[in-house]
Amino acid sequence: MKRILILFFIFFSSFVLSQTKKINYEAEIQEANEEKYPGATLLIGNVKMTHDGIVLTSQQALFYKDKNFFKAIGNVLIEQGDTITQTSDYSDYDANSKQALSWGNVILKDPTMTLTTDTLHFDRLNQKLYYRNYATIKDQTNTLKSKKGNYYLKNKKFTATTRVTVVNPEHNLESNHLDYYTNSGLTYLYGPSTITNTQNENRIYCEKGFYNTKTDVSHFVKNSKIYLKERTVEGDSLYYDKNKGFASATNNIQVIDTVKNFITKGNYAEIFELKDSLFIIKRAVAISIIDKDSIFIHGDTILITGKPEKRIVRTFHNVKIFKSDLQGKCDSIHTNQTTGLTKMFRNPVIWSDQNQITGDTIHLLSNVETEKLDSLKVLNNSFIISKDSVSEEDFNQIKGRNMFGKFEKNKLRLLLVKGNAESVYFNRNEETNVLETVTKEVSSNIKFTLENGQIETIMYLKTSDGNTYPPSKLPDDVRKLKGFIWREEEQPKQRDDIFTNDNNKVEKPSANLSIKKP
Repeated sequence: MKRILILFFIFFSSFVLSQTKKINYEAEIQEANEEKYPGATLLIGNVKMTHDGIVLTSQQALFYKDKNFFKAIGNVLIEQGDTITQTSDYSDYDANSKQALSWGNVILKDPTMTLTTDTLHFDRLNQKLYYRNYATIKDQTNTLKSKKGNYYLKNKKFTATTRVTVVNPEHNLESNHLDYYTNSGLTYLYGPSTITNTQNENRIYCEKGFYNTKTDVSHFVKNSKIYLKERTVEGDSLYYDKNKGFASATNNIQVIDTVKNFITKGNYAEIFELKDSLFIIKRAVAISIIDKDSIFIHGDTILITGKPEKRIVRTFHNVKIFKSDLQGKCDSIHTNQTTGLTKMFRNPVIWSDQNQITGDTIHLLSNVETEKLDSLKVLNNSFIISKDSVSEEDFNQIKGRNMFGKFEKNKLRLLLVKGNAESVYFNRNEETNVLETVTKEVSSNIKFTLENGQIETIMYLKTSDGNTYPPSKLPDDVRKLKGFIWREEEQPKQRDDIFTNDNNKVEKPSANLSIKKP
């Protein structure tokens, strides 16, 4: 066994030696000075060295024959084939390992880029260049700088680390780790990275992603954020085409309106920057920040259009609203952020404290300066119902053609019912809460005030026609007005209830509803 190992070692050594080519050289002057240059031949004037496809020229050189090692001095030029040229002040070349070390004003060029640095290593075996103390790489599109980096000649790839920048006339990229392909301009980002548009100051941040520096198309997949002029977009995955002004985002999306106190969330969104529009689906929710009590509006689709001064928010299908003291439901909502007007369509209902309000269309008006609720309109078939304070089966009711309300401190304080107004009210003893009478009135207009959600006063503005009944003699057709529907089961009583559909199934949660004030 020992003999076999020895024979193998001899064979392997002979194979390696046979693969190592000797350095060939020429010079005007050749001399040996063992005292000054032990083991070396000094070469002076038009020095030229060749070795396995590489040509090196310099003013002077030291050649160590036993080590197959070449040390070039002054105006060093290295050429590999017809593609790689490198100049420097000094260069060491080890022919056995095919390793070159150059320093002093190093400039390397290939057909796709120019690299400048102070010190450069050239690993010919692996066709890899690397530096450890800053370099600048320029190609037709970009200028790349980094403290450390490797350049792979075969596939034209830079792996740059530590204080990396990629700059062109339109963008400035900063990172600590990226791969950059000089022939295609493709950049793959690893670690915290920021891309800044030098023309409009839009920024992109990510910790993993892809960026095409030539087409301005990018795709980011970790902690991704796009800072546009008027919006900040966050998501697990972001796609952005700068030239088209188009961005899409997937999963755990948050779009923050930096002009308005407005946030949109969901699991898929598309933004058309040039058209000032955004739509978001899949657990979509719009959040208006009002003091410390925000309004959450959920629907199948949220569409936002227009510049901040003319912004419109539309929410389509299965819409639900939640605020601590106001909830709602309808098929669709149209909000004009400029006027503060919100319109609810198709079977709308809102709950304000203990009151349920319905009609064909409901309008909510907010003060655009304070962003607090100001007034309410219920158009056609308006109906307000509040459950009796004691009985689960009795309801105070007022209905009419239209209804107008006024909010104070975000609480519904005043209501005016105009046209064909009717009311049913259960009168209880203030001390014992015992039901004493039930009153039904018919009038053209009814005005009433509320305190803490309860009807406090009722005023019939024109002659009324009505009756008061003792509870035992209350007719069945008086207890509930025509059109009465109690919709308490549809009310979102907690914030997450806005994601509960009509079949009482909760959509799979994936977007965190916690909010950050922009």
